[in-house]
Amino acid sequence: MLLKTVSLLALVAQVLALENGLLLTPPMGWLSWERFRCNINCDEDPKNCISEWLFMEMADRLAQDGWRDLGYVYVNIDDCWIGARDDKGRLVPDPKRFPNGIAHLAAYVHSLGLKLGIYEDLGKFTCMGYPGTTLDKVVQDAQTFAEWKVDMLKLDGCYSIPEERAMGYPKMAAALNATGRPIAFSCSWPAYEGGLPPKVNYSLLANTCNLWRNYNDIQDSWKSVLSILDWFVSHQDILQPAAGPGHWNDPDMLLIGNFGLSFEEAQAQMALWTVLAAPLFMSTDLRTISAQAIDILQNPLMIKINQDPLGIQGRRILKEKFFIEVFLRPLSDRASALVFFSRRTDMPYHYQTSLANLNFTGSHVYEAQNVYTGEIISGLREENNFTVTINPSGVVMWYVYPIKNMDMSQQ
Repeated sequence: MLLKTVSLLALVAQVLALENGLLLTPPMGWLSWERFRCNINCDEDPKNCISEWLFMEMADRLAQDGWRDLGYVYVNIDDCWIGARDDKGRLVPDPKRFPNGIAHLAAYVHSLGLKLGIYEDLGKFTCMGYPGTTLDKVVQDAQTFAEWKVDMLKLDGCYSIPEERAMGYPKMAAALNATGRPIAFSCSWPAYEGGLPPKVNYSLLANTCNLWRNYNDIQDSWKSVLSILDWFVSHQDILQPAAGPGHWNDPDMLLIGNFGLSFEEAQAQMALWTVLAAPLFMSTDLRTISAQAIDILQNPLMIKINQDPLGIQGRRILKEKFFIEVFLRPLSDRASALVFFSRRTDMPYHYQTSLANLNFTGSHVYEAQNVYTGEIISGLREENNFTVTINPSGVVMWYVYPIKNMDMSQQ
């Protein structure tokens, strides 16, 4: 009976499709959760607690330190902002930590040319125990967020059951549309259903949400990054076709600038998330972030690749026995992104291959630009061998493009 009920709700959901024209490229911005979690102790830790001041300071940094101009425009609140519901059932922020209200915070963020995201949970409670959005509150909460001029909603799924999710996520998509305000919709729906068919219908999901969490929360460790990457690669035949302009798989936040990744691992996460066409949500302290981390996150060619208008999610195309993997993402203008990734932990590895081995065909001559170093490699042909040196737990990333008006017949 449960399966029949969920199937019926899924049919109903197909009528309630999201049609907002938003996020035609993966969203970029800053999100509070990984770095600041549910720190509500503003008396002892006023600089780092979940409060309007924290989000205003991060918005200042996005606007003043070059982030906004590169595309990092979302300032996203996560859990622990809610105070209660008022006597009319409306959500209200914690009055001590958000004394001026969310509408005031949204206005401040907008004044800097940025966008504000907010968090709720489809269930009785949020994951951290604050008031959630039950099915009878979906429309009211959507209207509240629109009145506050919020630009994105992340709807989590703690304390919900499959029937509630099957009805609630599409209902929220329809409710957001009905407000008339463009609000991007980030869902956690598939993560609570195991991330895979038959419990997850990715065609339906793409018509309901702009982005969605498929798998476990990321933690500040290389082990966590690898576990998420492994899951995405294992199921890439299912996940890759689901992604595209307006609807993205979300492997979760970038850890770069925090405590758990080495320099090589930080470069690797950025490259791998980019080749997967993932949303780029930083979750670090932008007030104290290192210059080295900034260089990784603000790499303009990396961002160009992530924001490619074709919106095709990349795939792992090779897994070598000596712990080297190759990922390929097709890009516009016949270009491609290649990521050579080492899982070795011993020493740099000299990896020899050719473009022909990496699914390149035709009579083209290519150039490749190393995304991190800027080095240009010219005159690449499919059959010619080349060598890249990849550091342990590191990457070499190339932006590969055919040289215009030059092919093999002209040589």
